[in-house]
Amino acid sequence: MRHSKSFYIKNYLNYAIILVVLIVFTVLSLTGSAKLSTLLLLEKIAISVILSVSLCMVVGFLGELSLGHAGFMCAGAFLGGKASALLEPVLGNGILTLVISMLVGGFIAALFGVIIGLPALRLRGDYLAIVTLAFGEIIRSLVMNAPTSWFGGTLGLPTPKFNSKYLFIVAFLMVLACLAVTQNLIRSKHGRAIASIRDNEIAARASGVDVTKYKLFVFTVSAFFAGIAGVLYSYTQTRVQSVNFDYNYSIEILVMVVLGGLGSINGSIIAAVLITFLDVELQTLLPGDLAVLQDLFYALILIVIVIYKNAPGLKSFRERYNLRKLLIGRFAAAADAQSSTDSVSGKEEE
Repeated sequence: MRHSKSFYIKNYLNYAIILVVLIVFTVLSLTGSAKLSTLLLLEKIAISVILSVSLCMVVGFLGELSLGHAGFMCAGAFLGGKASALLEPVLGNGILTLVISMLVGGFIAALFGVIIGLPALRLRGDYLAIVTLAFGEIIRSLVMNAPTSWFGGTLGLPTPKFNSKYLFIVAFLMVLACLAVTQNLIRSKHGRAIASIRDNEIAARASGVDVTKYKLFVFTVSAFFAGIAGVLYSYTQTRVQSVNFDYNYSIEILVMVVLGGLGSINGSIIAAVLITFLDVELQTLLPGDLAVLQDLFYALILIVIVIYKNAPGLKSFRERYNLRKLLIGRFAAAADAQSSTDSVSGKEEE
């Protein structure tokens, strides 16, 4: 019984934490108690979490190195943003327009995932990374050099801006959707097939696993959620500019996945939250000419985190003060205590 409760807490604690954060800040937002800066930070955090979890599917669970995640986000931001700009005069700047735009951006990004994935996923390692990186740069160049009436050229595409009181709610719901799809996929028989490809592709192919199908499926689902993140990003801006989706952004998303631990969904979530928070705080603390120091402090902080996560001398410290184990242990102990109390009460009544 204890094992089953520990398993339940381990796999669903992240949903509970996200729901609690969502409910608390929704109440604060509706009552006017939440600061606008806090709501904007929550929007950025939610978008980063969607990107990191979706890329974790490819890098962590499939074992393929992709550097084109910002390209899929760019496709979703511009094409989904264009759809929202066209729909706004007809449907207004409401939730229906946002939902349709997310679907448009997500499915178009997924289509790009199929188009790029079919030839690219025959490659491995550095070759795949180079191809996906080139894809991201090609998408960026296309939207920048397209006719100004299409995507705004170098000035960027003007898009509707959703009410900040409610946009973070939609973004966090998308986080839950991405998390549900990812975790259910990994726990299914398809997830075991994907893990076998990561561990030994030759053995998986010899066992009858359709390697190409599973690779393409994971790549497409990952691109779909990157496209949704792009649409959400477009709704946080008055103009979407292609310069924001360069290869540095793809590297930043990859850093979130690597710092969180390859194959760790919860780790990717925590890393996305921390990195986004650091970015925003450094931008606030280092204004004007001091902004050039932001990358330096950012790099130093990342170096410290990497050393902490990987240094052999800190292994015992990490195991002893592991936040995840502490939380799971406390929740499991509380559940066991409640179960024992219920059992004793039932015996006394008999």
